[in-house]
Amino acid sequence: MSNKVKTIAVASAVAAAFSAHATTAVAAEKEKCYGVSVAGENDCAAGAGTTCAGTSTVDYQGNAWTLVDAGTCTEIDLPAMADGTERMGSLEELERDLPKS
Repeated sequence: MSNKVKTIAVASAVAAAFSAHATTAVAAEKEKCYGVSVAGENDCAAGAGTTCAGTSTVDYQGNAWTLVDAGTCTEIDLPAMADGTERMGSLEELERDLPKS
C-alpha cells in the first residue's frame, strides 16, 4: 500500500471519528418535549395504538413528544386551552389534549 493511500485511509478514519463525536454532541443538546407538536408532526410516542413519528391525532397531544433544544421545552409559546388554561410543554407525558377513545 502506498503512503498516499495510507494517508487517505488514516484521514478518513479520523474524519469518521470526529463526525461520530459531533453527532453525539448534537443529540445531547436535545430533549423530549411532550404536548408541543401539532397533529401528525410529533417525533415519536403518541399513546397506545400508535406506532411512532407523525402518529399524533390531536394538536398538542400530551402523550406525544418532539425533540427540542435542551432547556426550551417549557418556554415554547403555545395557545391556551379552550377553557383559557395556559398550555405548556413538559419533559414528562401529560394527561391533557388526548384523543377521544
